[in-house]
Amino acid sequence: MNGTAKKPLSPQKLILRVLLYLVVIDVCVLTLYPYFAMFCTALKSRSEIFSANGTILPVTALWSNFIDIWSRAPMARYFLNSLIIAGGSTIIAMLCGIPAAYALARMRFKGQTAFLGFVIVSQMFAPVVLLIGIYKVMMALGLTDSLLGLVLINAAFNQAFTIWLLRGTFMSISAEMEQAATIDGCSRVQAMLRVLLPVAAPGIVTTLIFIFINAWNEYTVALCLISTDTTKPLTVGINIFNGYNMIEWQYLFAASIFAILPVVILFMCIEKNLVSGLTSGGVKG
Repeated sequence: MNGTAKKPLSPQKLILRVLLYLVVIDVCVLTLYPYFAMFCTALKSRSEIFSANGTILPVTALWSNFIDIWSRAPMARYFLNSLIIAGGSTIIAMLCGIPAAYALARMRFKGQTAFLGFVIVSQMFAPVVLLIGIYKVMMALGLTDSLLGLVLINAAFNQAFTIWLLRGTFMSISAEMEQAATIDGCSRVQAMLRVLLPVAAPGIVTTLIFIFINAWNEYTVALCLISTDTTKPLTVGINIFNGYNMIEWQYLFAASIFAILPVVILFMCIEKNLVSGLTSGGVKG
């Protein structure tokens, strides 16, 4: 017999494992069912959606609904606006957050504890709480109904998350690597760029993706600040299928599926680095 053969599980452990699998399956079904229902509704005709004898599965799948939305609404423009907002806010948040996180992780200065506390407290305020103040500030700056205003707002609200997560990531990396680089003639900035950032790549990528997703999904502030159809992001623009007298559910859900595809793709891309990136940001400081 092979000495490495596994021993059979005891009845108690087998029952616990089966129960664990059942719980995991139930959670997956409850999580994925709304998306399944949304996809099925996107394939239905209007008459079938409002039919009293309708079922969750479409009788006849209308794949043309996913094509029709591009002619019924400026979906390409909405996509581009969301890409500009999410990409611009991500770049600004990372450019400001990386030096701030590095300074908090590697340097000691007066007011450091107070600044960290301010970073944590700023996470407690949702954008909707500050909506009136945000609108007045944007109006004073002339940035209402503009993509630049949304870029700056999303970058500001994601800044605290960026600093906090990257600070933990940098603190989890030994400072001796940078010290060795400085001995070899690198400046502090060169040591950060050439040594620290490549090692911290999993945490940086995870932070970057989360900022992008938060900015991509932002709705409330964009709804209040944007009024021109050509500057609406995708989250606000798909409301064009939500009319005063009728909601075109098949088109609304088809557009919503296109809206969540970038998020799904990004999570698939960072799936391998997600756990290591988040745990490295949880180092006690």
